[in-house]
Amino acid sequence: MRYVTFSLPNETMQQMGAVREDRVIALRRAYGNQWEGPFPGSLLELIQLGPSAWKRMALLAGSFHGQHSHALAEARLHAPIPRPAKNVFCLGLNYVSHMEESARARGREIKIPEVPVFFTKTPTSVSGPYDPIPWDTAVTKQVDYEAELGVVIGVAGKNIPASKALDHVFGYTIINDVSARDLQKDHLQWFKGKSLDGFCPMGPWIVTADEFRDPQTKRISLRVSGVTKQSATTANMIFTVAVTIESLSKGMTLEPGDIISTGTPEGVGLGRTPPEYLNDGDLVETEIEGIGVMQNRVVAGKSSGS
Repeated sequence: MRYVTFSLPNETMQQMGAVREDRVIALRRAYGNQWEGPFPGSLLELIQLGPSAWKRMALLAGSFHGQHSHALAEARLHAPIPRPAKNVFCLGLNYVSHMEESARARGREIKIPEVPVFFTKTPTSVSGPYDPIPWDTAVTKQVDYEAELGVVIGVAGKNIPASKALDHVFGYTIINDVSARDLQKDHLQWFKGKSLDGFCPMGPWIVTADEFRDPQTKRISLRVSGVTKQSATTANMIFTVAVTIESLSKGMTLEPGDIISTGTPEGVGLGRTPPEYLNDGDLVETEIEGIGVMQNRVVAGKSSGS
């Protein structure tokens, strides 16, 4: 199943939907009267209801006959979870090839980490799969891209063994870990440069784990204005999705709706010689096999403060 958060033309209300071929089902309108108890008000609420609710929703959506649906092309898709309850958990240096180019760019030796390297992006950085990437030219001069597989936790857990980790996953999505490289350098850490408004495009939907299957067998790529910059496979991760969940959950509870961005392969702008950062008007297309493609255009300008 592919779940979205969408709105219709001339409407501000966001609603949960399921994508079937070229249609998006408005789930509340289609099945609200068949649901036992209060109908989930959002995709996050559905995830938090647990596996039994997921199965019920999948059965209902699976019986789709065209009622209460809209052409997918006419709907505006938002991030599947527009406002995560927590920061997005992220991995740095999770592909050897990316580590190599990062080390070259900094003139350092390559040292493969023994445990995952975690940082986070704020909920306010999250944006939709077709939204612009806002580039505040008064804040940063070096905007970069990073194609990543996003993992959405469905079942809470703590100290989760890798052997059971994928049982805790609701589904998968695409994330572009947009980064301000100069801010990373100036602040001596990644958080600030990763968390600017609009620097976490996500979507276009969440593909449930049963449909996505093995997360370590997917092609991942990114294009800038039609030119391929990243092309790899999730099989090349240093720490698999299962191992990442095991490590992150040690002594720390993961909750339904938590999002993990699993790192990027080689080809980012910082690692190129010379570096190639994004420009105003660039169209960034982020693609993962089994999910789809996001399209985000860079829009430069100076924002005013409050």
